Amino acid sequence: MCFICGMKNIAGVKVFFYEQDDGSVLARFSGQEIHQGYPGRMHGGVVSGIMDETMGRAVMFNGSDVWGVTVALELRFKQPVPLFVELTAVGRVVKDRGSYFEGAGEMFLPDGTVAVEAKGKFWKLPLGEIADFDTDREQWRVVPDA
Repeated sequence: MCFICGMKNIAGVKVFFYEQDDGSVLARFSGQEIHQGYPGRMHGGVVSGIMDETMGRAVMFNGSDVWGVTVALELRFKQPVPLFVELTAVGRVVKDRGSYFEGAGEMFLPDGTVAVEAKGKFWKLPLGEIADFDTDREQWRVVPDA
């Protein structure tokens, strides 16, 4: 039911995430009318959530049991983010500080233009310390592309 990655959340963005060879995480998604702020544009809060999740997942690379929990998040909106087109975002760990890490990322328009730049700080915690999470109930698994 995650708003960003939950496939059964009817209001969710349904973002697909991919680990890249360079250690970054790639996100693919398409905003729908329900994610609108101004007409035809994705709401800045939805964009923030996507960037937060994309950077926070970078610490999980290669099946790590460590998750990123957001401490601080900063975004710079450079271009409007349109609805109804496939967009991508990239997130990566830029500094590993032991108990927390710093992440950075960008959201790209279909032509490759950077629409959003982001950075954040995240505590590193095992899932069991974050929430009572049942992987079967929450259907936490890899979902193949359609």
